[in-house]
Amino acid sequence: MSQSPSSGSSSNEIALTNHADLSVVQLSWLAAAVFVVSAGYGALMPLIPDWLRSLMSDADPQVLSRHVGYLSGIYTAGILMGAPLWGVLADRLGRTRVLLVGMVGYVASLLFLLRPDSIGVVGIYVLRGATGFFVAAVVPVVPALVAQYTPKALRAKRFAWLGAMSLLGFLFGPGLNAIADRFVGLSLFNEPLNGSSTNIVIGLSAALGALMMLGLAINLPTHTTIQDTEMGAADESAMRQSLTLWLLNGVVMFVLAGFELGIMLQGQRHPELTSREVSIMFAECSLVMLGVNAVLFFTSLLERADSRRVLVAGMTLGIAGLIVMAFHTNQTWMYLGVSLTAAGTGIVLPTVAYLAAGSARPRLGTAMGGLAAAAGFGQTLGSAVAGWMFGTVMQISFVWLSIPLIATLTILLIPSLWWPANPLLLTASSSPTITASKP
Repeated sequence: MSQSPSSGSSSNEIALTNHADLSVVQLSWLAAAVFVVSAGYGALMPLIPDWLRSLMSDADPQVLSRHVGYLSGIYTAGILMGAPLWGVLADRLGRTRVLLVGMVGYVASLLFLLRPDSIGVVGIYVLRGATGFFVAAVVPVVPALVAQYTPKALRAKRFAWLGAMSLLGFLFGPGLNAIADRFVGLSLFNEPLNGSSTNIVIGLSAALGALMMLGLAINLPTHTTIQDTEMGAADESAMRQSLTLWLLNGVVMFVLAGFELGIMLQGQRHPELTSREVSIMFAECSLVMLGVNAVLFFTSLLERADSRRVLVAGMTLGIAGLIVMAFHTNQTWMYLGVSLTAAGTGIVLPTVAYLAAGSARPRLGTAMGGLAAAAGFGQTLGSAVAGWMFGTVMQISFVWLSIPLIATLTILLIPSLWWPANPLLLTASSSPTITASKP
């Protein structure tokens, strides 16, 4: 398959459309793009409290806690606004074009953050929202491209790689902080980045984003048309399935956003808890989710198990973890709570994404965009609510975060009358992964 973006673009586009498969190089660049945007988010998240503290030195801890939540929420609000728009545009104008626009905007929005003193707190809010808006062009479009051009028999494993790269990116993100600390003091970086480790993290994130942008532009076709008559079952049934998956994704992301924010703010309850230990907890969360992701896909569990039971197991683990976090008395129990919650959400989120990938190909961008928008809404609301809760009632907030999961678990356990009747939605036996033939 030709990789040329110039005269070979047309033949590359035809090859992808007719053979519906991706080359290893193309798949690698798509997975790398997911890795980079996840790493950028994971790198900046632990720095937000100190970042705000330097700009708001006279603010009390409760105000800072709320700003941390709001600033995290504005990023996901950008995803919420952008994901449906980018998803629809990707289906109509070409997914590769939208993906490249998203990467350009992501890099530009990071570069403007290099001068926080000149833009102030309001400017940081605007730019973090812009970053989320452009990341929303990456989050739904990459899985849509992979799902569109992947044989059904390979879809589970390729989604495993996407999920793994996202988690590895989030895990690698805090490592950029350690790299930045090494660069602080070097004359090469002192002048352009003011010798700030935070600015170095932003600069490294932007540089990785620029590299991904160039790699995608070179290796992917400049335009991909959707020439597929696959329309699935009835439109009403397909929309009901999508709405159900969007709702489930939003609820879990609401809880996960509040949970992550709670970890970040535990230092206020436990003064002996250092930023290094908080970073370790985030790393633990990513590692557990990565392990769960590997079990789900590389063992073909979703192809053999009833997806509803898989989701119930994930919800149960998540609830248990949050309860442990709410009543922990030492760091050992805290680590256990982090592991249980990460395992639960790590089961539910990839299962939902995998089920959504079974949408008809002409609707993949819209389906994935809606999924990302639901995640953005859940994260936005979760960050804002948790920022207020942890600033008011602190540790007991983990109990309140478990309530949406308990409600969703109850709905999952109710007979199928309360759940969409189409078995394609939540039974892996009818998920589009068992066909062994290649297009």
